[in-house]
Amino acid sequence: MARPKKAARAKAPAPGKRPPGVCVPWEEKEKEFPPLTGDQELVRRVWQDVDGLAYLYIWHCVLSF
Repeated sequence: MARPKKAARAKAPAPGKRPPGVCVPWEEKEKEFPPLTGDQELVRRVWQDVDGLAYLYIWHCVLSF
């Protein structure tokens, strides 16, 4: 009888790959968008603000429950 295969575990990113407080860095997210024609700094700043809130929410859930 064959042994069942072990479930593949998701690998954590290498230490230092992502700065603290970031879920998805702007450099990665920017590649998903078509070329931006407007204020690119505004889009970057808003993304980083929203991403920081997501990071904070995740930590809140982890620590509160």
